[in-house]
Amino acid sequence: MSRLPGSNPSGQPDPVSDNDVAGHFSAWQEDGFDAVRCPIRNVLDVIGDKWSTLTLMSLAGKPRRFSDLHRVIPDISKRMLTQTLRGLEREGLVTRHVFPTKPPSVEYRLSPLGRSVLVPLGGLIEWADARFDEIVAARRRFDIAEVGAVDVKRAGRT
Repeated sequence: MSRLPGSNPSGQPDPVSDNDVAGHFSAWQEDGFDAVRCPIRNVLDVIGDKWSTLTLMSLAGKPRRFSDLHRVIPDISKRMLTQTLRGLEREGLVTRHVFPTKPPSVEYRLSPLGRSVLVPLGGLIEWADARFDEIVAARRRFDIAEVGAVDVKRAGRT
């Protein structure tokens, strides 16, 4: 079973996985690239935003009601949480269960398809956690270089 690039326990890129990823991309291009049918674009459109990822991870441990999800993800607006849940439900990743109480109570759960995304999503989360300091340092170096380049241009020295 191949791993995603960068998931090698040594921290070094896994050349087999790199080749696998490059091979998949080349095959898609050879088949005639179609942005509408591109699996990567389609999947990342759904799970690539922070709210979808946080919502999926919040539902990983147990089903939750809307108010519980809102407490677990406090910086999401109610409107955005509603949109996110509807989008995840549309994609088949989350199921909505209405209970016949007064008022009706609603619970959200990961579907089997939603559960299947937890392993690759967890890998990305682990990678981000392990590499976060490196990413922050790279951003800082880039921003310092960009600000320096802008200052040079402003001074008329291009």
